[in-house]
Amino acid sequence: MESWQKILQNSITDPTVLARKFGIDPAPLLKVAERYPMRINPYYLSLIREVGDPIWKQAMPDALELQDKVCHVDPLNEENQSPVPNLVHRYPDRVLFIISSTCAMYCRFCTRKRKVGCADMAVNDTTIDDGIAYIQQHPEIRDVILSGGDPLLRSDESLDSILKRLRAIPHIEMIRIGSRIPVVLPQRITPNLVRVLRRYHPIYLNTHFNHPDEITPQSTRACARLANAGIPLGNQTVLMRGVNDDPLVMRRLMQKLLMIRVRPYYIYQADLVQGTDHFRTSVEEGLEVMRALRGHTSGMAVPAYVIDAPGGGGKIPLLPDYLQQLGDDVVLKNYKGDTYHYPNAEPAEADERVIVRQADAG
Repeated sequence: MESWQKILQNSITDPTVLARKFGIDPAPLLKVAERYPMRINPYYLSLIREVGDPIWKQAMPDALELQDKVCHVDPLNEENQSPVPNLVHRYPDRVLFIISSTCAMYCRFCTRKRKVGCADMAVNDTTIDDGIAYIQQHPEIRDVILSGGDPLLRSDESLDSILKRLRAIPHIEMIRIGSRIPVVLPQRITPNLVRVLRRYHPIYLNTHFNHPDEITPQSTRACARLANAGIPLGNQTVLMRGVNDDPLVMRRLMQKLLMIRVRPYYIYQADLVQGTDHFRTSVEEGLEVMRALRGHTSGMAVPAYVIDAPGGGGKIPLLPDYLQQLGDDVVLKNYKGDTYHYPNAEPAEADERVIVRQADAG
């Protein structure tokens, strides 16, 4: 079996190669790749069935990347919420810690499109040390999310060192890893990597399947290795035009994820990332996707639909309008559109709530 390092080494970074293979004009793609790097490894390339299919759209440069007018370089305001380089402290009790600058495949919709794979994204021993020092100095941080680039592109030894240092910090309760490796380079999930990860429980891993065609025997095997090591797996899907904005496609994706022991976690409304405007759907279309899930498949297959608020406001959940009226009579609408009534309870008196809180505290 070919090693993951060899597969990665054979990645295609020149769009001319694929343009010739698929019989299209390479000139517009070359202009895009000069600004936003391209990398497609042979495994992910093998999933493309035809020009313009959902896998193609995620991997191949598109002239539309240079034409959007409403998006922003750093829509989530990460740079201004980074007290030290490569560490984002947005929420009180958790941080996002960037420990890699490269990915196994450069997704065309990436929220860090501005810098992933570019020379000015510096991740080195100094930034790692500074990030860990910041976490040590802030006891309110209990949750660290390792991100990138892709953190699983680091060597086993390097990951082991970083995880060991984080786990030695007394106030760190959990470590999460955000990685698209199980999707785009599942061969990287080796037995040795899994042995490293399982030393540092509780470890959680959120991955990033966007289409049912990405669930293959190889990605299934990678997820099984992680799940068998006791690593809970979640999935964060980006809603994208031409990729998964069909409610039936999204439903099948969520169902197939459960079959490989990956829990649907989020569906993201596409971020306002410069170079990705052509992927964006309307929020109304996102709500239609949610209506096609709720009640039509297992509740475990229904993730939260969120907008990561522009400007760094964090994730805000969106739901179809099931609650019609509050008051003595709560009026509800189910997934079929049928109306139901729920007699409301009397609200507790203020002094009762104080007594309950005091009792809980005791």
